[in-house]
Amino acid sequence: MARTLPSTSSEPALSLSKGQDLSANSRESGQKLCDVRAWLAAAQADVLFEATSLNVETGQPAIDHIRAALDHGAHAITANKGPIVHAYRELRDLAAARGKKFLFESTVMDGVPIFSFFDQLPTVHVKGFHGILNSTTNVILGEMEQGVTLDEALKKAQALGVAETDATHDIDGWDAAVKTAALITVLMDIPVRLADIEREGIRDLTPQALRNARRDGWPFKLVCRAQRVSGGVEAIIAPEKVLATSPMGKITGTSSYLHFETDIFPGLAITEENPGLYATAYGMLADFVRAVIRENVVEKTPA
Repeated sequence: MARTLPSTSSEPALSLSKGQDLSANSRESGQKLCDVRAWLAAAQADVLFEATSLNVETGQPAIDHIRAALDHGAHAITANKGPIVHAYRELRDLAAARGKKFLFESTVMDGVPIFSFFDQLPTVHVKGFHGILNSTTNVILGEMEQGVTLDEALKKAQALGVAETDATHDIDGWDAAVKTAALITVLMDIPVRLADIEREGIRDLTPQALRNARRDGWPFKLVCRAQRVSGGVEAIIAPEKVLATSPMGKITGTSSYLHFETDIFPGLAITEENPGLYATAYGMLADFVRAVIRENVVEKTPA
C-alpha cells in the first residue's frame, strides 16, 4: 500500500541570511515526527512518497519523514534534494539494514534516470561533471537576452510553471548547488557541504550584457561544475559564457544537460529537452516500479 505524505510547502523555509533560534522548530518537528509515525502505522503503508518542499539549510522535515518510513518498514521515495545532501549515508544505510529502498530519481533532472543509470555501470568511477541543472534560470536568461528585466523574465518562468513564487533559491544558485551536492554525494561518493561549493547566481547579469553575449555567439548559462581532486572535490556554480554551438550553448527553455567524465568513458552526456510538469511525477513513479513491482517479480521468479 503506497501513501503520499501531505505537502508542507506552505511552511516557510529557514532563512539562509539570518541566524535563527531553532528550539521552537525542533519541538514542532518532534511533534510532527510522532504524527508521521502514527500516520504510517495507521495507514499500514508499504511505500512513502515524500514530497515536502526543500529546506536548503537542514533538509528537514523530509529527513525525519524518510527515517520514520524506513523505521516503519516502508520503502521511501522522495523528490526532495535536502535529505540527499544532509543525510544520504545515514538514510542509505538505514534502508539497507531494513531491507527497503530509499530512492530519489526525481531530485535531479526531473525523472531522467541519472542515479539509476550509474547502477548499470558497476565499478565505473565518476571523475567530474558539468552541466545546466536549473531550468528557471535558463528560462530567465533566455528572456533577458530579448531585453526584458530579470523581474519580467521571472514572471514568464512563473507563468510556465517552472519557477516558485519565491524564486530566490533559483536566482541565487542554491537549487543548482543542492543538485550538484546531491550528484557529488551519491555518484562520486564524496560527502560535501553546501558551504564548500562556490556559488554565484544570476542577479548581477544585465539584459544588455546578455544580449551582447548572445550576439557574439557566447551566451551566458548558469553552469554547475564538479571535479575530483586530491583529498576531495572542487565544485562551483556560476554564470559562464559558453559557445553557442556547444552542447551547453544549445540548451534553452526548460531543458537540462549533464556531461560526466569517468575513468572508463571519457564523456557521457545526457540532455533533457523541455520536459513537461509531469516529468518529476514520472520519476517518482519509476522509483515505485523499481522498489515494489520489480521486487515482487524477483521474489516470485522460480529459482
